[in-house]
Amino acid sequence: MMNRNGTSPLAGIRVVDFTQVMMGPCATQMLGDYGADVIKIERRGSGDLSRWSIGDDPAGAQNPVFSSLNRNKRSIALDLKSAEGQRIVHDLLADADVIASNFRAGVMDRMGLGYETLRARYPKLIYAIGSGFGLGGPYAHKGGQDILAQALTGVMARKCDSTDPLLVYPTSLADYSAGMHMVQGILLALLQRERTGEGQMIEVSLYDSMLAMQMQEAAMALMRGVEFSWGALPFNGAFATTDGALVVVGAFKENPLREICLAIGIADLSLDARFSTFSESMKHRTDLHAILRARFASDTTAHWIAALEARDLLCAPVQTMLQALDDPQTAANGMVLEQADPERRAETLRVIASPVHLSGSTTTIRRRPPRLGADGRDILGELGYSADRIASLEQAKVI
Repeated sequence: MMNRNGTSPLAGIRVVDFTQVMMGPCATQMLGDYGADVIKIERRGSGDLSRWSIGDDPAGAQNPVFSSLNRNKRSIALDLKSAEGQRIVHDLLADADVIASNFRAGVMDRMGLGYETLRARYPKLIYAIGSGFGLGGPYAHKGGQDILAQALTGVMARKCDSTDPLLVYPTSLADYSAGMHMVQGILLALLQRERTGEGQMIEVSLYDSMLAMQMQEAAMALMRGVEFSWGALPFNGAFATTDGALVVVGAFKENPLREICLAIGIADLSLDARFSTFSESMKHRTDLHAILRARFASDTTAHWIAALEARDLLCAPVQTMLQALDDPQTAANGMVLEQADPERRAETLRVIASPVHLSGSTTTIRRRPPRLGADGRDILGELGYSADRIASLEQAKVI
């Protein structure tokens, strides 16, 4: 049950975490950030796949990718094929609130940890499962991956310009959005359990999350039979300057094209028959953007940002990741967490903070991303295992 006396919203909540790579770990990390005791179950010997996802990083299993997703968790490495490994899992579940996983459909069932099995034994347990494409249907047993979800849900096919090549979006949109949907589901289930006393299953998938992210575009396709893209609107675009690039969003104005032209010092293109209406501007978007590109290429990003903002037009410089991390707004929002290793065995941890800011609670790095199996002894000790029994489990290579 939830401990309402805790200083963090999820103090007293225990999560048994079978997730790996990104979708699941970003969800369980957020739960950990807000006070949950997240116990990360890892494969003995190898652990979470993201420990080795960037090859020869000098930090090895503690590389930045793994570290970005696994703070505020404890790790126990188990041989889940052994009877003793299975017993440890059930000892953890006896006092757990949530179990989370993101394997392919059927994997948890084959380990004897399927929903119906655990529901009968632990009726208050909240069972969160993330998948690539859902638990049923033609893709249920297909390996789930962010780029595949982009391709199958129409995201990759949608372009700002029909002449643009097909591209993989370089940020893991599906993984992150599905992870956040998993968090929402877990919190909703915790609230409902307060009323009913019963747990339930939560299912999220990369596929569904990517469709949901396109809710506006999907409604236009379903109800009007047309392709719709905010990026493809005629008065929106990215334009190179003499020292970089900027984006302009021509919206929320009676005549945004006229305002853009006044800002950048060219003749009012809204008087040109090609651009006199929205529909005509859409037809001649390529011609319009050629004119705008030529103008923006004549001066610096800072010059054009100042000119556009003077007319209250929406615009921003196109920044690199390093520039964004060094942006004063990032600092003002407290979006970078930093912690030196007190034992001086590892480099200083610098990662992105939770984007959810609560006035009554703060998020900190209570625990650095764990070394593989580093907390196994402590976790088993809390379960009442004696030192001799723990030593025998280590000798038998169960932990």
